[in-house]
Amino acid sequence: MAEVKSIQPYGLARSTVKGEPLSPEEIVLYNDFFKASCYLSLGMIYLKENPLLREPLKTDHLKLRLLGHFGSAPGQIFTYMHFNRLIKKFDLDSIFISGPGHGAPAVLSQSYLEGVYSEVYPEKSQDLEGLQKFFKSFSFPGGIGSHATPETPGSLHEGGELGYSVSHAFGAVFDNPDLIAVTMVGDGEAETGPLATAWHSNKFLNPIVDGAVLPVLHLNGYKINNPTLLARISHKELENLFLGYGWQPYFVEGDDIETMHQAMAATLEQCVNEIRAVQKKCRESGEAERPKWPMVILRSPKGWTAPRKIDDNYLEGYWRAHQVPITDPATNPAHLKVLEDWMRSYEPERLFDKEGKPIQALRDLCPDGLRRMSANPVANGGQLKKPLKMPDFRDYTIKVENPGNVMAASMTNMAVFLKDVVAANMHNFRLFGPDETESNKLGGVYAAGKKVWMGEYFDEDKNGGNLAKAGRVMEMLSEHTCEGWLEGYILSGRHGLLNSYEPFIHVIDSMVNQHCKWIEKCLEVEWRSKVASLNILLTAVVWRQDHNGFTHQDPGFLDVVANKSPEVVRIYLPPDGNCLLSVMDHCLRSVNYVNVVVADKQEHLQYLTMDAAIEHCTKGIGIWPQFSTDAGEDPDLVMASCGDVSTHESLAAIDLLLQHFPELRIRCVNCVDLFKLIHPSDHPHGLTDTEWTSLFTDDTPVIFNFHSYPWMVHRLTYKRPGSRNLHVRGYKEKGNIDTPLELAIRNQTDRFSLAIDAIDWMPKLRNRGTAAREALLNAQIEARNQAFETGLDPEFLKNWTWKRNGMWRKTGEGLASR
Repeated sequence: MAEVKSIQPYGLARSTVKGEPLSPEEIVLYNDFFKASCYLSLGMIYLKENPLLREPLKTDHLKLRLLGHFGSAPGQIFTYMHFNRLIKKFDLDSIFISGPGHGAPAVLSQSYLEGVYSEVYPEKSQDLEGLQKFFKSFSFPGGIGSHATPETPGSLHEGGELGYSVSHAFGAVFDNPDLIAVTMVGDGEAETGPLATAWHSNKFLNPIVDGAVLPVLHLNGYKINNPTLLARISHKELENLFLGYGWQPYFVEGDDIETMHQAMAATLEQCVNEIRAVQKKCRESGEAERPKWPMVILRSPKGWTAPRKIDDNYLEGYWRAHQVPITDPATNPAHLKVLEDWMRSYEPERLFDKEGKPIQALRDLCPDGLRRMSANPVANGGQLKKPLKMPDFRDYTIKVENPGNVMAASMTNMAVFLKDVVAANMHNFRLFGPDETESNKLGGVYAAGKKVWMGEYFDEDKNGGNLAKAGRVMEMLSEHTCEGWLEGYILSGRHGLLNSYEPFIHVIDSMVNQHCKWIEKCLEVEWRSKVASLNILLTAVVWRQDHNGFTHQDPGFLDVVANKSPEVVRIYLPPDGNCLLSVMDHCLRSVNYVNVVVADKQEHLQYLTMDAAIEHCTKGIGIWPQFSTDAGEDPDLVMASCGDVSTHESLAAIDLLLQHFPELRIRCVNCVDLFKLIHPSDHPHGLTDTEWTSLFTDDTPVIFNFHSYPWMVHRLTYKRPGSRNLHVRGYKEKGNIDTPLELAIRNQTDRFSLAIDAIDWMPKLRNRGTAAREALLNAQIEARNQAFETGLDPEFLKNWTWKRNGMWRKTGEGLASR
């Protein structure tokens, strides 16, 4: 118990930095500001009427449902208001990122006192009527949430899910050299995996071209119902932890308000001076370095300034202060009196004038104009966003003179296009990824911008390391941190792309969920400007993980994204390199979407000229007449595909069928935009039923070869005419160290399985197709046996190309002689 006792936060301030920058008069003013802010935070939670307690508090004045969190509000307010002093003193460009969960009361109180909230929402004016509306709308239907939601001025980080504050902050300051992101990190939040990796972001901060992040780790001791880990370790262990992360921690601890004001003021000023000194030195010398950037560890009680006890239960400094501190004032008259006395202890009658406006002395402590953190346009990044300077993607075309006969590496080619995007946008575009840029065949971008690296350099790094202090590629083996950087980067007005292995993008499922919710809500907020889309490129796909095996075979991220609002998500599966260029150009130009592009990094057959690819991608789905035999007639079969590997096998299946049944009328359909499949009542990209039947008919068997899980297509198309005729093949959780064809056979997405399915689903072939079915089955078995024996697929299957006459050319005995 001795160890715990030594780190209790109560008493006079204890701080690493000594100093008394505030006069006695200033301490009084800052304490008044603190009181007014805490009063506003409590008022949001409790009051719907009588906003300044101009009459005795009654149960009728209370909200019927009490929602909100007070516990972290005082510490956040304390930090925010003291940093305002430095904004005014040094004319700083700063934003405030609220990391603790449900941190809105703190930041909303500051926005209201700064006057920004009333400017954005004129009905929430700085008077009695406006204050009453301000209180009532908090955590109330039709109002504003208890997180720092998109409706909150100055917010680019909601905090609904914990762990992303630091990575978002760094994303915001990259290529933003004058910005300081003051970032509150809750001690509960600090226990999350994403936050733990995000501390390493300081290894990627270039003092010349980037701004700075000033983290304030808020140790208030408790989560919802448990102590927090970092609040229960010794001072020395905590200091060593952050020194090891590469930070210089400065402690501010206590609850005596007067001494705490001096300690916090001195400490934040020390941090700002250190940040400015590092930046000045590096910018004047032109030599970037990695210092130990300053951070603050603020230890103050949870629910600071609340009653220490209610009845026999601890409140201030304990987990009971986390959410609604007093839960039953409507039914417990004694507790109603405690609440009233507590709120009156903040002296609202003195700090707000007769009309209900904050007194001038409080308003004078706030910065002016856009220097107010809740008014900073960085937190409404669409205001600052400039369109990318885009090269013409047509200049990177893969020549396709004979469709289905050209082999090329789509991703390697696209990397050249991406390199020129980087080169043309050296201050507002970055490529992000978890150590996979080279592996994903995107290494061509290094010719324009290398990987950011502020750590040590070894001699061998010159041999293909592609490291640079002023780079444009951000790599760290943490999908969480890379995604957080990208989100912060685009939300503050810039552009970017995340590339990742398809199987491990699931690591950031919930991050993408939260971003989708953010941009969807932004569409409902009139003053929010549109930001660049969050673009995710998935490669190293499920069908080409023969060397990595079952653990690397998972295409299910598409299901996660498809569940999000149709207003903000798009999924594209370009079948070849020219389509990939067209799709990527579209995604990089778009705004307010999460775009997911799935494309394999290996060499593939190329099917479309650039002009044809543009037409196809513009439509999103269409018939490929060059691979069809039904022109002018009703088709016997529709062979459809979505995904590059899936398309390859689907075309090979058509080839097999035409060898055995040359009279068949087969229609080849390819889908690039997955949401074309959804009924238009559920997605704006969806085909009308007339358009659907023009492609698939309503009475013809459809064999659909899909990149991901087959039931996803059934879910998307259940409203479609003739959906009962749709037979979908896709990944079915069958895999191992398989050759590509063997993996497809395991999941019945290979050419043989597809051709057999077609025979089984066409009534006209069920009997007379028996011989062909057996031949196809034998060929499949032989191919699989050869893979087991040699470790490779048969050459003529691996190197299959489409022949103009739609017939399979014989290349020898055995498998080919069908």
